[in-house]
Amino acid sequence: MRVGVLTGGGDCPGLNAVIRGIVRRGVTEYDYEFVGFRDGWKGPLDALTMPLDISAVRGILPRGGTILGSSRTNPVKIEGGIERIEANLNELGIDALIAIGGEDTLGVATVLTEHGFHVVGVPKTIDNDLSATDFTFGFDTAVTVATEAIDRLHTTAESHHRILICEVMGRHAGWIALHSGMAGGANGILIPEVPFDLDEVIGWVNSRFAASYAPILCVAEGALPKDGDLITKDASLDAFGHVKLSGIGEWLAQQIEARTGHEARTTVLGHIQRGGSPTAFDRVLATRFGLNAITAVKDQAWGTMVALQGTDIVRVPLSAATNTLKTVPLQRYEEARSFFG
Repeated sequence: MRVGVLTGGGDCPGLNAVIRGIVRRGVTEYDYEFVGFRDGWKGPLDALTMPLDISAVRGILPRGGTILGSSRTNPVKIEGGIERIEANLNELGIDALIAIGGEDTLGVATVLTEHGFHVVGVPKTIDNDLSATDFTFGFDTAVTVATEAIDRLHTTAESHHRILICEVMGRHAGWIALHSGMAGGANGILIPEVPFDLDEVIGWVNSRFAASYAPILCVAEGALPKDGDLITKDASLDAFGHVKLSGIGEWLAQQIEARTGHEARTTVLGHIQRGGSPTAFDRVLATRFGLNAITAVKDQAWGTMVALQGTDIVRVPLSAATNTLKTVPLQRYEEARSFFG
């Protein structure tokens, strides 16, 4: 069997571990041949390939990013895009395709499945917002990076009696902010699921100063004030219709400084959260996803995605990952609120 592999969307720690797991089991146990598609859906769309064998995946377990490259190419928005992909896959003799990606990448994979092509999905997002899986690889790494940043910000905040705001990723789901904020001892956490009251945030800040400590706030990029608008970088959209976020941290710093008279500064972690070497947890999870994805191909479980449920890797319909966004439950946020202020 000849199997294609692609990685789409933003890069994520653990992608290479997935690729390695797929190829190692596929070659040594099933005697499959692999074709790597370059730069996400742009690969099968334009027939951009690279060799993918045992030697190609040797030594890539601890490496961040993806050896296949990635992009946010959306073939559904390109006239005849799906038909071009089907034609190229057939011409290259591809019997099955493993798509590794988040909501957008797996959405395209679902469309391809509906057209009758053999596709298996692997969930990927540092935001941990895909349904049907308890965790996605890359999330633990992002939380670890953000937690270390918050730990470091505490010392500067205390030295200068300054309010420091750490802005982390999280467009519609605040999992990274929640986990890193709790782990780093932030005095306030703002997430997209719960619009914040600026007066309440000011109260947390003043309470912290009253206790002779400097406040640290952890803010998801998609957090928004009550009766306010989402803060965006500009009005442009990517190929999947997403606006470019970033700016809520700086806006919040200006508001707090004006209201309290205390100096406020913002650190935006941005791409630092999804770059670099994956944690041990993400390496193991990604490897297990890869091993089970190629087994799903062997079992001809088309239109499914591998997922983590408890400690088991299971198969779920591709649509289960993209139908509903997995957001932070209010109960989880209320747990964190015990430490605010």
